[in-house]
Amino acid sequence: MISIVIPVLNEGSTIRQVIRTIRKTSRKIEIIVVDDNSSDNSVEEALKEKVRVITSSQRGKGVSMREGMMAAKHDIVAYVDGDILTYPDNIVELLTDPIVNDEADFCKSFFERQAGRVTKLVAKPLLSILFPELEHFQQPLSGMIAARKSFLSQIKFENDYGVDIGILIDMHLSGARIAEVNIGRVENAMQTWEQLSKMSREVSRTILHKAESIPQQNLETLGNINIIREQMEYAILESIDKLQKMVIFNLDETIFQQSYLYLAAAVFDKEESLVQILHHYQDPMSILTRSAALFQDRNLAELLEVADNIPVTSDIRSVVKALKKRGYVVGLVTDGFECVAQHMKNKLGMDFAFANRLHLFHSVATGELTVPEFFLSQDEVPVYDRRHLLTYVQTKYHIPPQNIIYVGNGAMDVEMLRESGIGVAFDPQDEEVVAVADKVIRGEHLAPLLEIAQAGPDKLKPKVKTRARRIGVGSLICLASAGLLYLAVRALKSEPEPQVC
Repeated sequence: MISIVIPVLNEGSTIRQVIRTIRKTSRKIEIIVVDDNSSDNSVEEALKEKVRVITSSQRGKGVSMREGMMAAKHDIVAYVDGDILTYPDNIVELLTDPIVNDEADFCKSFFERQAGRVTKLVAKPLLSILFPELEHFQQPLSGMIAARKSFLSQIKFENDYGVDIGILIDMHLSGARIAEVNIGRVENAMQTWEQLSKMSREVSRTILHKAESIPQQNLETLGNINIIREQMEYAILESIDKLQKMVIFNLDETIFQQSYLYLAAAVFDKEESLVQILHHYQDPMSILTRSAALFQDRNLAELLEVADNIPVTSDIRSVVKALKKRGYVVGLVTDGFECVAQHMKNKLGMDFAFANRLHLFHSVATGELTVPEFFLSQDEVPVYDRRHLLTYVQTKYHIPPQNIIYVGNGAMDVEMLRESGIGVAFDPQDEEVVAVADKVIRGEHLAPLLEIAQAGPDKLKPKVKTRARRIGVGSLICLASAGLLYLAVRALKSEPEPQVC
């Protein structure tokens, strides 16, 4: 018998037809649908076909594939996608016959469709350099496969777009006999540019990771790999200017070159109180509300003068202007005060600003702070998390998260970098930030962002310099020693202070 595993994510409209097509096989099978925590009726629709449905422990196709394999009761396991309505009636036989006939241990499918851009521009060229024995496979990224469970249980399932190429390479490295079969014509939805961008990065990362055991490559090989990456980026960027799209900058981590909170505390002689707050509290809500109280009785002019005396990233204005010319909606987000954020938004020519609301009465701060709903979870006890802003933006601006470029570099940027269409880490110091970012900009200039957001091949080549680490509220939470913070703030007081009204 054969176990058929179908990983699904929001495929309620197609899953029943896929199951019915699979059942047309003459072989004895079990069908296991692995739900990747869908938000639609995928589970309900699958259960109508009286198949076994399990819920994945973690979102991601690789996890669903591995857990489906674990649930499988038979030695041959086949995987099919749950969103394809054009499978041939004998799809099970096509995928499993080579294994049933003891001609192969692993079977990879190909189908009649022009090869995708990631396959053509990334996967095949990298395989030709690093795994030339696999170069002949027509569609190495195909997800319709079958294998002996004994082999599947020994490999690693990547949990991103690299899962399919990773399985192919692992099967090859394990000595499995590999066959490739034609399953006819397959039609599925074309992927968006942001999906292609992530796929390109994750597929190339998987191939390079699997190649670590190969002897060190020479400089020519490494140069060829970089060329492959660049070609894929330009192919993806061709369609960006046709989209409704947005860029969000973290004011504290990418625009300001000094911390507003630090400098304001120094100017208003509140640095010792700030140190005490950071020493005794860890959660963002407590830090924000108690920090706001430090500025009670300070008028708006004083608060804005502090902001005006903070140096900003040198090319931020020209980058914002260029992005807006390309059709981007551009704005900023900060854990700080809305009055300061709106002021900087206007100075930099941006479209919007998201921040916490410092209460002003007759233009004087009361010391109270309101955290807007777009920063809070919908739990009974709301949790402060900047990533909730993505849902708000989709509702208000009708721009989905996948059409958003987010630029930041602090500890509290991790989820925003992960969940945005393209997460850009600007001169990050934290390895966790680097790990989740789609792109990393090193140096003190933001101009490379225009390469990431552009629709054409022209490149900007700014000088790369070393830049001091920027610190925002998220980074404050991560500081281990309040004493070090105290010294940093004292150092600020030794510098010429802004004049305050």
